[in-house]
Amino acid sequence: MSTARRVHHSYADYLSALEMSDVKLEYCEGEIYAIAGGTPAHAELAAALTALLSNALGKDCRIFSSDLKVRIEPTDLSAFPDVTVVCGERQLSPIDKNAVTNPTLLVEVTSHSTEDYDRGEKLSHYKQCASVTTILLASHRRPQVTLFERIGSTWEQREYRSGETVTVRHPALTFSVDRLYAGIQLDA
Repeated sequence: MSTARRVHHSYADYLSALEMSDVKLEYCEGEIYAIAGGTPAHAELAAALTALLSNALGKDCRIFSSDLKVRIEPTDLSAFPDVTVVCGERQLSPIDKNAVTNPTLLVEVTSHSTEDYDRGEKLSHYKQCASVTTILLASHRRPQVTLFERIGSTWEQREYRSGETVTVRHPALTFSVDRLYAGIQLDA
């Protein structure tokens, strides 16, 4: 009988692996995970969300692609959300000069392989970041956006489907689900 042993990697190990890797790697509590590339629909949804955010947000907020690493210090997670919005001055991690620690809004486009993680453990990590006020999850299967908003010390969740309009309190933002998904052929 053999038992699998988890290898604990330091953050320095992660940064070294990331520097040498041809793929994106995420880090969580000593474990390093490779991030698979997305489908055309996934990329198109992320780009559509970026365009909607660009047209709606004020000058105080900056929008970043999935190339930006976000560090959730309280839970020891470093991840590459599909879209990140930082309102105000960008703050970097003291242990990683390439990781932002103060995102305001985080967006994940789900996929077959990541949906459970995006809606479960990763969402839980994101909620632990004090600067995050809004998390958007866009479905890869159907025109549906799940909105999580911090209201005081609690989180509210709302689902929006075709024919409905997503309204975000902070940063102030409104967009229609149909406009977001217009012309995108979703994954089956």
